[in-house]
Amino acid sequence: MTLFSQNSVPLYKVHIIIENKPGISDPEGDTILHDLVLKASFPSVSKIRSAKMLKFDIKEKNKNTAKKKIQKLCDELRIYNPMVSKLTVQVFEL
Repeated sequence: MTLFSQNSVPLYKVHIIIENKPGISDPEGDTILHDLVLKASFPSVSKIRSAKMLKFDIKEKNKNTAKKKIQKLCDELRIYNPMVSKLTVQVFEL
């Protein structure tokens, strides 16, 4: 259920996950895999990809509008490099 009073706009939490596109090297993920996980005897793990998460709180009329607004913000402000990174947007009602 979205928290809002009769005259206010609902509040949403939006998570932005920024990670390298498939085929783009991920040195941080590779280092974690080889220098920590495999050396600690977890041989069933075969791949680790690192990512960055940004968390936004935003007041918008609905989830779709909140998602579009944060996507636009990330694109226009160049929060990520679309040539090498992909952006995943998750919207949660508060």
